[in-house]
Amino acid sequence: MVHKEGIKIILPVLLILILVNMAMFILFKDNTILFYSILIVSVIIIAFLLLFFRKSNRQIAPDEHIVLAPADGKVVVVEEVEEDEFFHEKRIQVSIFMSIWNVHINWFPVSGEIQHYRYHPGKYLVARHPKSSVKNERNTIIINNSVIGKILVRQIAGTVARRIISYAKENLRVTQGDELGFIRFGSRVDLLLPPDLVIHVKPGDAVRGLKSRIASCK
Repeated sequence: MVHKEGIKIILPVLLILILVNMAMFILFKDNTILFYSILIVSVIIIAFLLLFFRKSNRQIAPDEHIVLAPADGKVVVVEEVEEDEFFHEKRIQVSIFMSIWNVHINWFPVSGEIQHYRYHPGKYLVARHPKSSVKNERNTIIINNSVIGKILVRQIAGTVARRIISYAKENLRVTQGDELGFIRFGSRVDLLLPPDLVIHVKPGDAVRGLKSRIASCK
């Protein structure tokens, strides 16, 4: 299945490639090497887009005591930080780097009410860069969970990812596992968690959205 965010990109690209290949066939029908080379490249482009925008339906039973991974990727940061945008206190930061080969859907890691949403314009540093959390284009979302408390989810654009899509709205009640948004072509998702939670991941761990536990109550 293809995610809805991919349809608006794949269909125009497909149309353009069809027209290009038709023109190549008409103009260069005697040059089979050139024609088939363009055709193969076109198939590869469409195959890549279908792979990138693939939709992964992951059904879960929501658990108020667990923070699940909001994205597929690799854990690049687990550390205590001073969160200065919203909480102004110490938090545990867990950062997940998403390569272009990962499913790029973001999910809500907990259930609760969205108490704060803000878009920040910014730079496009490599998403692995420590400063990307505060310097890159990003969305900040605060979710208040009845058991865990307030957590911050941050969608971060990278060097390649230039489009962050979020379905979050203030005062919206969300359920763990609902789609939070989509980030195109490689990026990063940060979680800023209460310091009293038990953290279940470490840098270098590969995680799957809604399948991997990030943290839980003691």
